[in-house]
Amino acid sequence: MTDLDTRAAPARPGALRRAAPALLGYAAVRALGLAVLALWSAARGKDAYTLLTARWDALWYTRVAGLGYGYEVRLPNGDVHSNLAFFPLLPWLERLVAAVSPLSYADGGFVVAVLASLAAAWGIFAVADHVHGPRAGVCAVLLWAVLPVGIVQSMAYSESLFTALAAWSLYAVLTGRWVTAGVLASLAGLTRPVGLAVAAAVWAAGTVSFVRDRSTPAPHGARTGPGAPDGTELRRAATPDGARASSSAPVAVGGAVPGGRTRRVLGMLLAPLGAAGYVLWVGHRTGNGPLGYLDVQAGWRNGFDGGYAFARFVAEKFTSFPSALAGLGLTLGVGLVVWLYVLCVRQRQPLPLLVYAGAVTALALCASGYFGSKPRLLLPAFPLLLPLALALARLRTPRSALVVASVAVVSAVYGAFWLNGSGPP
Repeated sequence: MTDLDTRAAPARPGALRRAAPALLGYAAVRALGLAVLALWSAARGKDAYTLLTARWDALWYTRVAGLGYGYEVRLPNGDVHSNLAFFPLLPWLERLVAAVSPLSYADGGFVVAVLASLAAAWGIFAVADHVHGPRAGVCAVLLWAVLPVGIVQSMAYSESLFTALAAWSLYAVLTGRWVTAGVLASLAGLTRPVGLAVAAAVWAAGTVSFVRDRSTPAPHGARTGPGAPDGTELRRAATPDGARASSSAPVAVGGAVPGGRTRRVLGMLLAPLGAAGYVLWVGHRTGNGPLGYLDVQAGWRNGFDGGYAFARFVAEKFTSFPSALAGLGLTLGVGLVVWLYVLCVRQRQPLPLLVYAGAVTALALCASGYFGSKPRLLLPAFPLLLPLALALARLRTPRSALVVASVAVVSAVYGAFWLNGSGPP
């Protein structure tokens, strides 16, 4: 269905300079969002920094950082909210920041989120640049920045950290750096349960590479690209503006090089260790065996039911007015997400991006609880933005800048309104 792009792309001098327009644009959008949040919060007598660092999940992460695991809240209806539901990498980093500086755990969470969001923006640019060229890379980053729930990227939550690890792991897969991809996927698995989506992308790419090794022997005398760890190089024709052609027409060159398969296997073995290790540890700690983490999630009334509960939630919105408008909005939103994924498939995105985006989308939409969190849970699914980034990149620069600026203002206002209201649970 799709072509697996594993063209070697050794780090080039000036890589940061190449990504600079995307990073500067991203920083400008986030600064606008924070400024609007500060003004809106001040007008309502609230503290914007508290909204970013000391509410909802941010409190659970700081409790893990300060007290370790074992804290739980028992609700009157019998539900048990345990902090074992929260994966450990962000609390570990909060504790590290607090240990080497005068900052609190909450401050550390904010610092990690800000730095990780920049790393995520760079990773998204690297992936989009690799697949579609630098102009599309800049547009992809800006689109990720102006998402309606983009303010979460600046909160002491784990979304930015996870997206950074996922994006760079996927980039490592696309460029044949299998061990790096496995290590980053494992760290992503220590960040959020959806880290398994990154591991799945690594495994899908590795499996296809092994199949191709067996079915497509290298031509006699063929040579691989410089530094290609898996012995594969995919070349593209250049477009007039210097961007790479669509991933629908790569040309595979070369065969296996010594040691390439070993690194590939090692990367695949490393990829699921983070998520699997934490889940198994929770099962051991709770005494409920390998599926103990599912019991912890059940205490939060969260699980995976194939989307039945969410579908019923949306259907109930149509039973009265004006809630039917909310139901219509939810239906259109889900339809948009599915449509974008179909476009990704039709544009023949590299297989690891499709596997990753599909898994993140399925886990977000098919979870049985916290329906208001679904936009936030979809935040790491950045490959869904690539079709829109391509369309935006085709516009003239003044027009694309106007589109991004307009959406950025709307996103900033919505983010301020959202955090001062219900906010992300």
